[in-house]
Amino acid sequence: MAGVTDVIFRKLCKELGADVMVTEFVSAEGIMQADHRTRKYTDFSDEQRPVGVQLFGADGERMGEAARKIIDWKRPDFIDINFGCPVNKVVSRNGGSSLLKDCPVLAAVASGVAKAVGDQVPVTAKIRIGWDQKTVNAVEVARILEDCGMEAIAVHGRTRAQGYGGEADWEVIDAVARAVSIPVIGNGDLTSGEDVMRRKAETAVSGVMIGRAAMQHPWVFREAKHFLETGERLPEVTSEERWALVLRHCRLAVEGGRYGDERQTLTAMRSRLMAYCKGFPGAREIRQRLCQVTSVSEVEDLAAGSLAMEESVVA
Repeated sequence: MAGVTDVIFRKLCKELGADVMVTEFVSAEGIMQADHRTRKYTDFSDEQRPVGVQLFGADGERMGEAARKIIDWKRPDFIDINFGCPVNKVVSRNGGSSLLKDCPVLAAVASGVAKAVGDQVPVTAKIRIGWDQKTVNAVEVARILEDCGMEAIAVHGRTRAQGYGGEADWEVIDAVARAVSIPVIGNGDLTSGEDVMRRKAETAVSGVMIGRAAMQHPWVFREAKHFLETGERLPEVTSEERWALVLRHCRLAVEGGRYGDERQTLTAMRSRLMAYCKGFPGAREIRQRLCQVTSVSEVEDLAAGSLAMEESVVA
């Protein structure tokens, strides 16, 4: 998830139980130009392994060269190809989900990367179920990708036309999992351990991928694993624990300096911070104030005020 799954957020998710993670996707052309801004999107720490670097593009040869460069720089555990992004600026460059409409180009990209990488690391792919409801072709695409050397496929159960609206179609995800011999990872509308258990029980997927739910509630990984192991829900995360994670994320981001100085960092993080606040008492007012924060101390004051208000309500 561009702008979300940076090296710091992945660190937090790993601590909370995520098993395998993928970097923010990066442009193959940006990698080929050795652009510093693009290259930093591939950063990860050894503690985050296994981790893959995700690429997008429409030229198989250039994508393959970019993949080799990344392996030389970073030694990721796998390379992932994004055939699922619905965002206009990616689709307009013949990247992401646009290739679901052009299977020959999709095959050329997948095989180009697989051949360039060879046996250095596995190559995987992420797709949607189709461009729109009239052209749901995930089973066909998955078979092509398997033939092109992909070693696993993640399937988001929506079309590109749906964006993130409507419901994910897990029947199509199940059909994909039954149509190929490589592992298929299902993705879409997974927000709890119950969701994960049900989809694993009702479909042939080898695993599941959690995306947007983690933006608001990264504890979902810990909760899901506990539910799968015990059939029981963990106690709800307390407001104190939630604010502690928000503040830790802010401090780590400032220390990392990826977005610039403290003011620039907090400005860049505003949307991320607002996502964390779903379910907080007085969330609407908190989000309005988070739209204006420029320092960690301002977030600390917000946290203190929110917790004090919650205590007074309980008392």
